[in-house]
Amino acid sequence: MAQIMQTESIFNHVNGGTAEMFDWEFDPTAVLAEPVPLVVTDNGGIHEIVEEKIAETERGIVLGKNVHTTCLTVTEPEANGEFSGDKEAYMAGVLARFRETMMERTQHHLGYPFNLDLDYSALAPLQHFSINNLGDPFIESNYGVHSRQFEIGVLDWFARLWEIEKNEFWGYITNGGTEGNLHGILVGREVLPNGILYTSTDSHYSIFKAARMYRMECVKVDCLTSGEIDYADFKAKLLQNKDKPAIINVNIGTTVKGAVDDLDLVIQILEESGFKQDRFYIHCDGALFGLMMPFVKNAPKITFKKPIGSVSVSGHKFIGCPMPCGVQITRMEHINVLSRNVEYISSRDATITGSRNGHSPIFLWYTLSRKGYKGLQKEVQKCLRDAHYLKDRLRDAGISAMLNELSSTVVFERPQDEVFVRKWQLACQGNIAHIIVLPNVTTNKLDDFLYELVEKRSTWYQNGKVQPPCIAANIGSENCCCVLHK
Repeated sequence: MAQIMQTESIFNHVNGGTAEMFDWEFDPTAVLAEPVPLVVTDNGGIHEIVEEKIAETERGIVLGKNVHTTCLTVTEPEANGEFSGDKEAYMAGVLARFRETMMERTQHHLGYPFNLDLDYSALAPLQHFSINNLGDPFIESNYGVHSRQFEIGVLDWFARLWEIEKNEFWGYITNGGTEGNLHGILVGREVLPNGILYTSTDSHYSIFKAARMYRMECVKVDCLTSGEIDYADFKAKLLQNKDKPAIINVNIGTTVKGAVDDLDLVIQILEESGFKQDRFYIHCDGALFGLMMPFVKNAPKITFKKPIGSVSVSGHKFIGCPMPCGVQITRMEHINVLSRNVEYISSRDATITGSRNGHSPIFLWYTLSRKGYKGLQKEVQKCLRDAHYLKDRLRDAGISAMLNELSSTVVFERPQDEVFVRKWQLACQGNIAHIIVLPNVTTNKLDDFLYELVEKRSTWYQNGKVQPPCIAANIGSENCCCVLHK
């Protein structure tokens, strides 16, 4: 009903009525299910809004059906071109309530790898500038409103982290992990034009998107129960295609289970299978854990001292930028096969996109400078500690759960109620769901989630009369708490 009143208020404004603040009571603690589609009909100029009833438990992805349920009508100023005070007040009301919604959604955010612990008020004055880092970060363009100096500073920081000299690497700040993967795979394809792309079935969807976009032959390699690549299957499939070069995507933390592929073992298998270094290219997808793993004691190293071609990470995940962004670094010798000179911008084109967000490098530089190695290490330790806390509490409650050794992604049985899933914004796949513990996720928030989950489960499973599903096939029998594996 609140949704209908909100839309009616908009219609009143559009039809010449006085603009007004929303007259329905807003409860920032209330959690609404994703709105159902609205059917809007025109009956003599009178709009009638009818809600389509759907079951709470249903959640389908419907292709070809665009839902405009929550859209706010965009209206032009009056004919005289004046911006009225009434309209300004109306817009302020919309934005104020949207902010309340964002605050509530942030409080119940657990399933997606975004660090929402943000404080960038010091950078607010820079929002008045349109900052565009077009072209090559290392070449001065005719366009002067850029932040290339910050971008190169961030790239140098990551080059030190991944152990490659300044004169040996090239990179740029991307719009996110997907762009980093698209670029890394593209460089591999350009270096080895007839190469076959090998990646595990648990890889991020952007890897398979890259294969489709670039019309590459892609071999999907099986996974272990942990989500790590199946090395025996990898070797077998390599040997089936010994006549063609190999382009390999190595996961530094898979999307669903947070599994880390063993880079050293992948290189060893390539060498044992007869692939010399000039016949393979390795891209490391470290979207989330690529920046966390360097600060984990005794963790394997991702370094350009090993025969890898590129590494990419996301900037809005562990670091916590307010906009999607990422970092992509490759070897200078490789980028030359991809780049082209562009006179119009007086620079070189070697990125996926032309124009690039010039604010992102500033946010990344600010965070890395403020936290430093010690600050990042402290946050990584907290995330891993709290992830173990969550896993142990789930198991204590008789809930199947798994946590990979080098991960803060806790995998557990999928909740039976989609409203609950949406409230806590859980990422689900098949019979499992996961929570990703990042710096903004406190133990108090985890306790609130656990309390509600245990309470809901007693209803779903009728206080033990109905048994939870067995998910041993997803997380291993040692992690499953069903009646067969307790």
